Amino acid sequence: MEPYDMSQPVQNSRRDILKMLAGAPMLPLTTGSLLSVASLTACGGSADISYKSASFVSMAAPTLASPAAMATTTVASSLDVAFNDGSTQSYKLAYKPFFVTGDMVSDGKGGQILAGGYYDINNQPIIDKSVAGKERQFFSDAPDGMSMLKLDKPTVSGVKGNAVFAVVQFEYTTRDQAGASAYGLLPSPIAVLTLDQDPASGKLTLVKYHNVDTSSVNGLWITCGASLSPWNTHLSSEEYEPDASLATNAQLQGFSKALYGGDATKANPYHYGHLPEVTVNPDGSGSIKKHYCMGRISHELVQVMPDQRTVMMGDDATNGGLFMFIANKAADLSAGSLYVAKWTQTSSAGAGSATLTWIKLGSATSAEIKALIDGGIKSADIMDVKTADPADATYTKINFNKTFNWIKIKPGMEKAAAFLETHRYAAFMGGSMGLTKNEGTTVNAQDKVMYAAMSAIRDSMVKGNAASKDIALDKAIQSGAVYALNLKAGQKDTAGAAIDSEWVPVDMAAPAALVGEDLATADALGNLANASKIANPDNLKYSEKMRTLFIGEDSGMHVNNFLWTYNVDTKVLSRILSCPAGAECTGLQSVDEINGWTYIMSNFQHAGDWESPLHDVVKPTLDPLVRANYKDRFGAAVGYITADATAPKLSKTV
Repeated sequence: MEPYDMSQPVQNSRRDILKMLAGAPMLPLTTGSLLSVASLTACGGSADISYKSASFVSMAAPTLASPAAMATTTVASSLDVAFNDGSTQSYKLAYKPFFVTGDMVSDGKGGQILAGGYYDINNQPIIDKSVAGKERQFFSDAPDGMSMLKLDKPTVSGVKGNAVFAVVQFEYTTRDQAGASAYGLLPSPIAVLTLDQDPASGKLTLVKYHNVDTSSVNGLWITCGASLSPWNTHLSSEEYEPDASLATNAQLQGFSKALYGGDATKANPYHYGHLPEVTVNPDGSGSIKKHYCMGRISHELVQVMPDQRTVMMGDDATNGGLFMFIANKAADLSAGSLYVAKWTQTSSAGAGSATLTWIKLGSATSAEIKALIDGGIKSADIMDVKTADPADATYTKINFNKTFNWIKIKPGMEKAAAFLETHRYAAFMGGSMGLTKNEGTTVNAQDKVMYAAMSAIRDSMVKGNAASKDIALDKAIQSGAVYALNLKAGQKDTAGAAIDSEWVPVDMAAPAALVGEDLATADALGNLANASKIANPDNLKYSEKMRTLFIGEDSGMHVNNFLWTYNVDTKVLSRILSCPAGAECTGLQSVDEINGWTYIMSNFQHAGDWESPLHDVVKPTLDPLVRANYKDRFGAAVGYITADATAPKLSKTV
C-alpha cells in the first residue's frame, strides 16, 4: 500500500493505499487415497514412492485479446510434482471462490449473513445512507489477510466431510454508493469461515460465516496482511496508525462516528496500530485480543519464527523501519522486548545491501501499555512534537511520515514512547527509519532466511532525498524488490546486551530475480513495469515442502496484478495467477498440508480501481466487464487455487 499521509488522512488517493488478497487452497500431499508430501506409498504397498520436489509452470499475462481473462481472477498455470522414481505428475490449476463480498451466505444457524459486512461497537449493521432509497449495509471490497487452519475436535453442524476453518479480515471499503471515499472510515470486520473439506477430492465448501465480535478491543483499524501463528491462531494487523499528536484527525473522527453511533470523539488513537490475535473456537466462532507491547507501527504482515518467540514485523510506511519483537515465553505475545534495525550499507547499487544491527527500544507487557491507554495518556504527556524547527537544542530532529519532526521525550516516559509513539521513538534512538513500504515477511526455516517485501524503493531510501540517511541507494526502483535476510544466533544489541533469539536478521540483500524493473515508457498495454518480473511485492508466504516463495503484488505499475512463485533452489520465477484489472493480490497463504491436502489461499481487492495513465488503454473495454463481474465494483472474491476440475492427489498407481 501507498504510505498514508497521516496529516491529511481522508485526502489520499485510495488506490495508492490498496492491497490485494490472495487466498487459494492448493494440492493434496498424503498417503493412500490422499498422498503425503513426506512419503507416498504405491498401490499394494510394494514400494515407497517419495515426493521429491514441486515446480510451478508459468502462465502468460492476459491481454486485450482475451478481455474476459483480464476482468476476473485468471489461473492458467500448472504444478508439476516429481517423485524419487523419476516420474512426474502435472496438475492444471484453477481458481475457486468461496464468495464475493456482498453475497448472502450461511450463518450456520439456519439464517444468512452479509459476507464482508460492517458492524458497529454494538454489533449492529453499519448502513450506507449515501443514496436515498438505496440504503444498505456497508460491505467491503477489500478482503485481505487470511489464515486456514484445523482444530482437533470441531463441533460445527452441517459438515459432511472434514471441518476446516479460515479466518479472513477485510481491510476497508473503497467508496460509498455515492462514490465518496470511505477508506479508513469504517471499523474493519473479521470473520471465521467454516469449510467442509471433501475427503475424496479436497474441495472446500463454505458452510458457516461468523462475524467476530471486536467490541472488546475497541474495533479494528485498517486490517491488512496476516499470518498463521505456530500455535494455530490468526495474527492480524492494524496499519497506518492514527497520529495521536494531531489536534484534529478527520479520518479518526469518521471512524469513531461509524464505530460509536455518531460520536466523533470517542475513539482513542492509541487503541489502534497494534497486533490483534484471533483464536478460532470448535463451534466456528472466534475470539480476539490485541497485543499492545509489540510496537505501535504500520503493522503489515508479521512472521513468527520457529522458536515461537521471535516475531519479524512489516512496517508499511515511508520513513518506516524493520522491527523485531522477542516474546518472554513461547506461544505468548503478551510480554517481551521490542527492537529496531540499524542499516549499515554495503552496496548502493540496485536494491542495495546492508549489514544489520539491532537497537533495543524497551520491554513491556501488553497489560501495562493497555493500562496507560485506558488511563487516558495523551501524546503531549509522552513527548513534545514540533513540525517546524524550534531552534532549541533540547529537541531532536527526526524523519517522520515523509517529513521531519522535532521531538523531546518527557522525563520518565521512555517506555510509553517506545510502545505508543514507536515510529518517532525508533528514529530518536537511531533506528534506520528510511525504509519505504516494508510490507510482507515470511521465513524459510530450513535455510534460516527471512524474506521481506519492499513494495517500492524510493524517497528516503535514495541518495539526495532530504530524509536519506543510513539508506542511500543510487536510484529509485518504483516497482520494488524482495529482500533476503540471513538469520543467526549469538547476536548482541547496540548496547552490548545479548539478544535472546537464534533468529536475528544480520544482513539484507535482494536476489536479482526478485527486483522489479521500471519501464522508461509504458508498454502497449499500459504497464509501467516489466510484466515478466515482479512489481510492488506485498504479501509473501513460503512453503517449506515445496521450497517455494509466493509473492502477491500490490502494484500501480502492472495493469493486472499477479501472484508469483519463486523456487529458492532453481531460482525460477513463475506467474501463477492474474487478478482482475485494477485489483491487487492479498490474503496470501500457503498451506503445506491439512488432512492430506495442500492449499494456497488467495483473494483480491478493489477490482476496477482505475488509474491513469496505467489503465487508459484497457479501461474502456474492461470497465463494463469488471462491473458486471463484481457488483458494480463493490464486490471482491475470497477463494483458493485448486486443480481443474478436481483437486489433485499426489498418490501414484504402479
